[in-house]
Amino acid sequence: MQNYKHVAQGIQLSLDFVATVTIRRNQSNMAKLQDMFTHARRAQTGSGIGFLGKNKSEAKPRAAAIILELTNLATGNAEAAAKAGVDGLLFNWDGSNTASFSTLKDEIASTKSSNENIINGLRITGGWEKIDRDLLNQIKELGVHYIILPLDAPARLLALETKDLEKALTIPMRSGDMYPIFIRNISSFEEISAVLLDFGFSHAISTMSIEEVLLYRAVREAVRFPALLNVQPEADKADIYTLMALGIQGMILTAESVNEETKQAVAHLRTILEAIHEEDKEATSRKM
Repeated sequence: MQNYKHVAQGIQLSLDFVATVTIRRNQSNMAKLQDMFTHARRAQTGSGIGFLGKNKSEAKPRAAAIILELTNLATGNAEAAAKAGVDGLLFNWDGSNTASFSTLKDEIASTKSSNENIINGLRITGGWEKIDRDLLNQIKELGVHYIILPLDAPARLLALETKDLEKALTIPMRSGDMYPIFIRNISSFEEISAVLLDFGFSHAISTMSIEEVLLYRAVREAVRFPALLNVQPEADKADIYTLMALGIQGMILTAESVNEETKQAVAHLRTILEAIHEEDKEATSRKM
């Protein structure tokens, strides 16, 4: 455990610096996502104005933001997720039609009473020929703050500038010594605000060797943007330390619905990230 901890702390500092430089360079494009990452690392008091403010629980700072990806768009899921204490929500859309947009808008609106700072994303998986600036503006009006696109999406979508709607790209892990060099070219796209690292980790994350971690780190460092990463609900502290060694700003849990199991997974991950943040803070204090 201590080895993972020390490796993670050193790498996290360097990658946080890289992410901060990138954020400042693209600060006009990074408003909401950066707000989410920043809020996660700051304590949030339960105080506020009126009845809603008094009923908000205190949130301790965490090493990374927690995002819940809802694979099923059903009434009540988003509000329940907000009450569970996530920093952001991620929805899915296959691009086939916009019939679900009304439900999506209502679901996003329902979260405001529990967490007015919640950040909403939309993973788009198809329907590229229908997507234009007007449609992106429509998506923004739903309350969506950013969209996630795969690498095989049309490049023209990056040129569709839409105010207050950020773009993130999914970065898969591929073999080959040249892949980190190839993927580094993504840094030239100033329209990108973040990346989702699709590394496909197994359940035995903490057993990875240093060599294996370095292979993933080479790709992570090549894409100099804040990074999101999927995490399994049963991940333990050693697993999360290993993932933090990659310089992650947000961790994504996936669920079909928000039931007690989902709430426990959010609480479990939150507890680990709070502990890591506190330990990193103490380690930094000792060095000063």
